[in-house]
Amino acid sequence: MTGAPQFTAPYQQQKPGKIAYINARVVDPESGLDTKGAVLTERELIIDVGANLFADGVPEGIDVVDCGGHVLSPGLLDIQVHFREPGEEGKEDLASGSKAAAAGGVTTAVCMANTKPPIDSVHVVEFLKKRARETSFVNIETYATITKGMRGEELSEMGLLKEAGAVGFSDDGLPVMNSRVMRRAMEYAKMFNMPIAQHAEDLTLSHGSCMNEGPTSTKLGLEGVPNAAEAIIVSRDLHLLEITGGHYHVLHISTRQAIEAVRQAKARGLNVTCEAAPHHFALTDQMVGSFRTFAKMNPPLRSQEDCEAVIEGLKDGTIDAIATDHAPHGPAHKRLPFASAAYGIVGLETMLPLALQLYHDGHLSLLDVLGKMTYQAADILKLNAGRIAKGKPADLTLIDLGREWSVDTLQFSSKSKNAPFDAFVVKGRAVRTVVRGKTVFELV
Repeated sequence: MTGAPQFTAPYQQQKPGKIAYINARVVDPESGLDTKGAVLTERELIIDVGANLFADGVPEGIDVVDCGGHVLSPGLLDIQVHFREPGEEGKEDLASGSKAAAAGGVTTAVCMANTKPPIDSVHVVEFLKKRARETSFVNIETYATITKGMRGEELSEMGLLKEAGAVGFSDDGLPVMNSRVMRRAMEYAKMFNMPIAQHAEDLTLSHGSCMNEGPTSTKLGLEGVPNAAEAIIVSRDLHLLEITGGHYHVLHISTRQAIEAVRQAKARGLNVTCEAAPHHFALTDQMVGSFRTFAKMNPPLRSQEDCEAVIEGLKDGTIDAIATDHAPHGPAHKRLPFASAAYGIVGLETMLPLALQLYHDGHLSLLDVLGKMTYQAADILKLNAGRIAKGKPADLTLIDLGREWSVDTLQFSSKSKNAPFDAFVVKGRAVRTVVRGKTVFELV
């Protein structure tokens, strides 16, 4: 890494007064704004923005942050993270996970509900919210489960969970296999204007598998999961969506077939959204190499053809958002024979540079790449975030687009270091992260 990271949690700071972010390339993907200019914040809100703001200088009494000509973006959102609290704080907790988020330029992280115990009751949602207020470096939101105990049988108390603060419903890690239960879940979620987010995997088809089905799995003698396992569930759920209405969201979509199903459903006018993880457009299943467990995840790394389909889906708008599926595990769970090792990698501290590679390679414009991690991600969960505009939260990410650096997983702020990107040379990095008007991370 270059530069020394410096962190300050919001709760350790006084409420800020007026702060002028000057000498910036201000980029707001929703409005299409991309201009040299400035942003003015006061306390927790943005109160002005523009090319000519402070053209005659910054008045006395306003603190100044010189952005050095770097990109000033809306704060990034990661709408799928696993912070392991409650239950597995040795792998990650809200403090360490949110610190990793801040280091990656993420100002809002949305926790998945497959904790121990699962987030399937009001008191667990309230516990998480309280812990976030006490320990987090960034904004924390949370899913609640679709079904009680994530058993796929009985629906959770959706109305009460929404009132407690949940922003969506998901049994991520386990798909809802029962079609009748899924139909009822969509019907109830529609009543509460909330999305149902599905980990799409036909467990009867993927049973016993541990990586993608293809030449690499054959070579290694490992059981592979076919693309059809994802496509079958997505297709079934889209048929249910046609019956029920509402909003259906596909988590970490990874196969050409499932992406095409979503593309066609959008063309028919269905309210379906989906997200892709950086590893599914940056890596293929050949990364597994010689049983490399840091490349074991679910959905698994796919073929080159699928990788290209994810990029195409991002380009044409079929894929709405980029999210990491940040899944921390320690050596005890990862340094095992491949079939026995845990699924998942950490991703918060590499999401931005991996996504920016789509821009550097000419696949997407800068506005389009940042849009997938700002307002478009926010809109899926109806969050008031991801924009630079008057009256919006002062959540900002300052990005050095041209900074090349080598990933060193040992320097990650996450408690866990399970990432296949160690020693990767990447380009682009968050150099300042501002949450509710307060700088929580800075490279100094």
